[in-house]
Amino acid sequence: MTRSTADVADAGSERRRENAPDGAVDRAVAAFRRGEPVLVHDAADREGETDIVYPAGAVDADAVVRLRADAGGLICTAVSHAVADAIDLPFLEDALEHPASADHDLAYDDRSSFSLPVNHRETFTGITDDDRALTIRRLADVADAVAAPGESYDAEDFATEFRTPGHVHVLRGAPDLLDDRRGHTELGLALSAAADLPPAVVVCEMLDAETGGARTPTDALEYARRNDLVYVEGADVVDRLG
Repeated sequence: MTRSTADVADAGSERRRENAPDGAVDRAVAAFRRGEPVLVHDAADREGETDIVYPAGAVDADAVVRLRADAGGLICTAVSHAVADAIDLPFLEDALEHPASADHDLAYDDRSSFSLPVNHRETFTGITDDDRALTIRRLADVADAVAAPGESYDAEDFATEFRTPGHVHVLRGAPDLLDDRRGHTELGLALSAAADLPPAVVVCEMLDAETGGARTPTDALEYARRNDLVYVEGADVVDRLG
């Protein structure tokens, strides 16, 4: 069934009233501190998608199973703008010289936040649950090292630990996070900052197994309830943490 933007927006308003916005954000931050995932819906007039979002340092093989089996989208690790700059991670479209990388025309934003896809050098193929979990946790370690006062970690250090291409897509957060962009990258990083965690989060879109499209916010909320997880609207994260 096709839903209009107005229908989705109305449903989002009902969910926000039901879930007490400030309380949902507080619960999401608390869940992050415990290393638990949260479900974040960006906005009806943006991607209109709900992502499962983890603090990157908490991701193990079981978490990767949940992301690929229950979410089904692309498993990505987002790092802050400062971290990406410190290790010279480019925007992918700027690093490619192929004609297909030019003239991006995105319907939902000004540009994609994709950077390089990487594997940690201790992985084998890089795609297994254990391999991806290892790469993701090590990316969290990098973010922690870059953010730590007095620490020095640069592109050469990064290249010693990671190789590209790989199976974990790295995303670059906007410089001023929610003031610049309100994608799942920035929403997740804002939650991580509020939880006093390293600036690295994992995001994965929730897809509907029957339609192939994005799982509806109502279905995502029901999934959160069944699995005792926190669901939060992006607008509430922006209002509270932006």
